[in-house]
Amino acid sequence: MATESGEALQSSIPPILPKDFSAQQPETIRLYPLSNYTFGTKETQPEEDPSVLARLKRLEEHYGLHGMRRTCEGILVCHEHNHPHVLMLQIANAFFKLPGDYLQHDDDEIEGFKKRLNERLAPVGSQFSGEGVNSDWEISDTLAQWWRPNFETFMYPFLPAHVTRPKECKKLYFIRLPKKKVLSVPKNMKLLAVPLFELYDNTARYGPQLSAIPHLLSRYNFEMVDENDNVVSVTPGTPMANGVPLRTRVLAGGEPNDTSMDGVEEGMKIESHH
Repeated sequence: MATESGEALQSSIPPILPKDFSAQQPETIRLYPLSNYTFGTKETQPEEDPSVLARLKRLEEHYGLHGMRRTCEGILVCHEHNHPHVLMLQIANAFFKLPGDYLQHDDDEIEGFKKRLNERLAPVGSQFSGEGVNSDWEISDTLAQWWRPNFETFMYPFLPAHVTRPKECKKLYFIRLPKKKVLSVPKNMKLLAVPLFELYDNTARYGPQLSAIPHLLSRYNFEMVDENDNVVSVTPGTPMANGVPLRTRVLAGGEPNDTSMDGVEEGMKIESHH
């Protein structure tokens, strides 16, 4: 049952609190609301390769010169209506990916990764000011490693026994978002906030790597706070308000009149950098 404002009524029967069940848990992660973050757009960043075949060919050239390619991608999490959402890029209204990319062969892992994150998501020029504009990236745990055994599209979350010289290793890191942050996405991409339940077991839409993210995050307990840092929900969580739709939201990017993504709710107003 809900009130006229859409807020769920509290049950008159208090819950039975179990004995502590948090042994061997990683540190509880604080998630800030989506409304804490500012989103904008910046100049287009064309894809380096016109086709999958061209990308694999460039991978082969890289391997010949420098050995296994190192790729870094970030899992950035906030919450909306007390449910974790992952920030994700969409390219050409079809292809989903996490922010990040391959490292240059001589890059330090973490510093090179931060440089890649800035290329994709950092604001430019004087587009924005205030808190969260120049804040650094807090790179936390490695949550997964995916291996590419051959110059093919297939990647695996393990290294097949017969493979001694993988061609690429992609690492997924958990990135702790600060209380405030400004993010700008290239105009030819969309920045989405995708709820975990949308990713879970949805390989048909998101592929095996992205649909596995809810599994990767299940090791953490979360506490959700509101815009004033008041804790509003903790694992195992409080019921979501009745009547509040949860869906993937477009936060920034995409063509002005693009309505091609079914079921996507337009996010907050965005600014363009010229």
